Amino acid sequence: MEDDRKEQLRQLCKELIRFKKSPLCKERIQNKVFPVFGEGTHYAKVMFIGEAPGRTEAETGRPFAGAAGRILDQLLESINISRKDVYITNVVKDRPTNNRDPLPHEIELYAPFLDRQIEIIQPIIICLLGRHSMKYIMQKFGLEAEMKPISTIHGKTFEVEMTYGKTKIMPLYHPAVALYNPNEREAMIKDFKVLAKIIKNA
Repeated sequence: MEDDRKEQLRQLCKELIRFKKSPLCKERIQNKVFPVFGEGTHYAKVMFIGEAPGRTEAETGRPFAGAAGRILDQLLESINISRKDVYITNVVKDRPTNNRDPLPHEIELYAPFLDRQIEIIQPIIICLLGRHSMKYIMQKFGLEAEMKPISTIHGKTFEVEMTYGKTKIMPLYHPAVALYNPNEREAMIKDFKVLAKIIKNA
């Protein structure tokens, strides 16, 4: 029997559009921009989780639609993977004011949407783009003891047990890092090569 991932995600996205608990939702409505739910295949082996949408993302309703998204696309291309073959989302689904970092209570408000996306899509590799998504997911799955600065653990993998089976958690630099520090691009390319090997062996 065909599962109903598409319908489950459609309903979850509707809930997000109606979600009014966060001040960021009110700001989104005032600014006439969009929540950013996520995009990609609903059967993705790999899920990328960023922190929160920026201006371009809120204007288009698409995750990683700006300059950092172009870097992410290039990194995916470097291992012959198309964006449409993965799933990309954020912990926080509305743009924080002036692109500031998401606050802990904002992460707490939006996290249930992410938790349900993971359960519906059932990825076998979850890539954490940046420290906020790394902190949330690693704490959620009992990996606090493994948590170190992202500069130390990027490209490493940790295995966790989900309701649907085993999943690998992989912290990675946020693609925006390459915009501010081009020297890190080489490390990012190496991490994606590691990711390619994991996908091949999955």
